[in-house]
Amino acid sequence: MITRETFKEVILSQRQALSQLDLGTLREKEIVIEDSFVIIITGIRRCGKSTFLNQLLKKQKKGYYLNLEDPRLNEFELADFNKIESIMNELYGGKGVYFFDEIQNVEKWEKFIRYLVDKKEKLVVTGSNASLLSRELGVKLTGRHLQIEMFPFSFKEFLDMRKEEPSIVSFESYLTKGGFPEYLKKENPSILHELLSDVVMKDIAVRFGIKNTIILNRIAIYLISNVGKEFSYNALKNTFDIKSVQSVIDYIFYLENAYLIFTVPRFSYSYKKQQVSPKKVYSIDNGFSYNNSSSFSKDKGKMLENVVFLALRRKYKDIFYVREKNECEFVVKEKEKIIQAFQVCFDFNEETKEREINGLMLALKEFNLDKGIILTYDQEDSFVVDGKKIVVKPVWKWLSDQ
Repeated sequence: MITRETFKEVILSQRQALSQLDLGTLREKEIVIEDSFVIIITGIRRCGKSTFLNQLLKKQKKGYYLNLEDPRLNEFELADFNKIESIMNELYGGKGVYFFDEIQNVEKWEKFIRYLVDKKEKLVVTGSNASLLSRELGVKLTGRHLQIEMFPFSFKEFLDMRKEEPSIVSFESYLTKGGFPEYLKKENPSILHELLSDVVMKDIAVRFGIKNTIILNRIAIYLISNVGKEFSYNALKNTFDIKSVQSVIDYIFYLENAYLIFTVPRFSYSYKKQQVSPKKVYSIDNGFSYNNSSSFSKDKGKMLENVVFLALRRKYKDIFYVREKNECEFVVKEKEKIIQAFQVCFDFNEETKEREINGLMLALKEFNLDKGIILTYDQEDSFVVDGKKIVVKPVWKWLSDQ
């Protein structure tokens, strides 16, 4: 049991520590906090959720803050929220905005959040697991919550932090360093090594009771090393000598919901075919993969592709690749319609030109699109093929326009 005095000590010390932190780089997201509603911010550990919470907190006339990953709160139970509410009111007075950081650490936390929503309180909470949060909130707070995903820094946020202008030079740095704020400040690879360990152990193994953490870790490293490549559950089962395909499916689900990886399905009008076709995998961050994999850094084409995927994923949920005789890297779906098509090619030259154009044209014709984009490292052009406009653009310029 945690005593009332301990809670008070934790609340005051956390608030003091938070007030002394640098507000950091302002994120591109804008949020309006309303009563009778909860804003849930999800994203991988150390992507800047707590800093963003602090930025929001500083804008409020009155705010209450509690980080539930504090080791002093290891024995926190659902009923303890009532003590927290009482102490917050005692310390700061009523009708402020509640901020709960890493709330998924408390079992059945959503019941207390629903209680506060029913009282017309304003709430912002963060968590590191996508489906866990959306599933629980969907049941308890249908229509009463807004879920916002956070990622490591975008290229614009990277430039803002480093006070640099967009250029091929600054982009080359972003391409290999990625966007984790703490790593960019210190450039110590152990920060990203520890992040991998924390996600695998705390967010997956402990939460889901996985005993064979060695295999889980090996699969994680394999996937973040092979961005842009197809995989199948059966192939992974054989590669890692895992007894059950269902175990592989579960591992991928856990890794994706902890925001370590993303999977992209092959497009098909048949949902069943989408499910059984091989998927492609992408990593949460180039710097993360670069520092946790020896092979990732050797393929700049895949690094470029990963950056493009992450930029698209920040805006869109439904992203596919198309493969028939040719292949188109990314098509974006919005409101049941494919609206954009992209190819990614590090060097658009005589050797690659035909393949890239044919892949893009496959998607443009299939989805009746007038324009497609080929994203390159540093080449620019535009032309028309069979009545379809094709724009060739450097990724760094494209990111600067997003």
